[in-house]
Amino acid sequence: MSKEKMNSSRAPEPVGLYPHARRVGNLLFLSGVGPRARGSKDIPGVTLDANGNISNYDIEAQCHSVFNNVRYILEDAGSSWEQIVDVTVFLTNMKADFATYNRIYAEYFKENQPCRTTVEITALPTPIAIELKVIATIDQ
Repeated sequence: MSKEKMNSSRAPEPVGLYPHARRVGNLLFLSGVGPRARGSKDIPGVTLDANGNISNYDIEAQCHSVFNNVRYILEDAGSSWEQIVDVTVFLTNMKADFATYNRIYAEYFKENQPCRTTVEITALPTPIAIELKVIATIDQ
């Protein structure tokens, strides 16, 4: 079975040695996707202090950016938003951010309602508050 690697020219560059996605059969597995913009270290909705620590962040701006990055990867790999079947969401502050994230999630997933797991973690590899791990189908 082929395990084809796929990278998007529109999503942010990976922060490590991994592809944006891998296709196995008719499934597309996305690596963790954050809100960074391609070609930049800037993170939408994040203000960093002089030491590179988060001094302020806007979870709404990060959610929109993450969802757009996921869409870019899906489309560039030949899949689509409607073909998402499972989403794992990592939040660094469940208490403060869950209600806003959940409201925005509902806007994006009105029609397609994949399985979802939301987990609070203490940190992500870059100074972000949200990351998504997605599985979608892809036409053969």
